[in-house]
Amino acid sequence: MSSHPLVIALEEAVQQARVMDAPLRDRLQLVADRVRSLSDLFADAVERMISRQQEGGAGSSAPAPGDLMPSFLLPDDQGVLVSLEGLLRQGPVVISFNRGHWCPYCRLNAMALSQIDAAVRAEGATLVAITPERRKFTQAMKSDSDATFPILSDMDNGYALSLNLAIWVGSEMEQLIDGAGWKVPHYQGNSGWMLPIPATFVIASNGVITARYLDPDYRMRMEIDDLILAVRSIPANPIPANRGRAIGSAA
Repeated sequence: MSSHPLVIALEEAVQQARVMDAPLRDRLQLVADRVRSLSDLFADAVERMISRQQEGGAGSSAPAPGDLMPSFLLPDDQGVLVSLEGLLRQGPVVISFNRGHWCPYCRLNAMALSQIDAAVRAEGATLVAITPERRKFTQAMKSDSDATFPILSDMDNGYALSLNLAIWVGSEMEQLIDGAGWKVPHYQGNSGWMLPIPATFVIASNGVITARYLDPDYRMRMEIDDLILAVRSIPANPIPANRGRAIGSAA
């Protein structure tokens, strides 16, 4: 972990939020409030980045409910290749896109998902997380969040890019993130400073997306109760709204 005062303070906030008996949004807000109290410079830059992405419609053309989810073949935290088709043969799938192990909001989201993994499996569904990080760091995220679900590596954000989910953080945030000691290029094994927009997709066993949560504001995530309800509400055999969009197509 970085020795930067901001990172140390946010680690303390994560541990505090981790044991809160509160909705995920309140735990995430605790971290956001801590950022603001520690550094107006960092918090203001975050607001500018998010506003720029929202105004530009970042993520607006990503797969939506009624679409067939495009396929992937990605290594998990043990180096085993995992395909969407293979997961769907077991039943519905929940995919959670996260920025990485270094992101306090992603870690809290992974912790919350870990707490409901058994409930998701009880509904016959499989939960997976995807980050653009190398296996060493997906393993760190899995260990820290006590996850029992696989965390897949989307190297160079290839899958996220195909879904129109990847964004460039911008030069201002590059400098601030790097200055805090979060070495994103090292974690990803590249120099692109690209990150996925955090998103959650609930996918029926025939590949149709039945629910989606997506927000360019990475401080926001799908509420856990809403995710459980979405899994329980998956139709047995939903009909694709766009029959031309098949698994394996990123169009």
